[in-house]
Amino acid sequence: MLLMKSKNIPGDIKSKSIKEAKEEINTILSELETNDDNLETFSGSYQRLVKLNNHIDSLFKSRAKEISLASKEKMAKKND
Repeated sequence: MLLMKSKNIPGDIKSKSIKEAKEEINTILSELETNDDNLETFSGSYQRLVKLNNHIDSLFKSRAKEISLASKEKMAKKND
């Protein structure tokens, strides 16, 4: 399994929103399904898919932390 940390994600991917990353993933998958590209092209597309997926995962985790912190702060204020 290929694991990449967010610091290994290129800037052009890091700047994408979840929606933009998902759209690019769908585009790449469609191209791979319709083309009989060579192994080198497939490998590059696969690497890009992994990086996009890791970026989306990172964004979800970050937002989950934000929601959790906001929820904890709200509960703390409620208990004051």
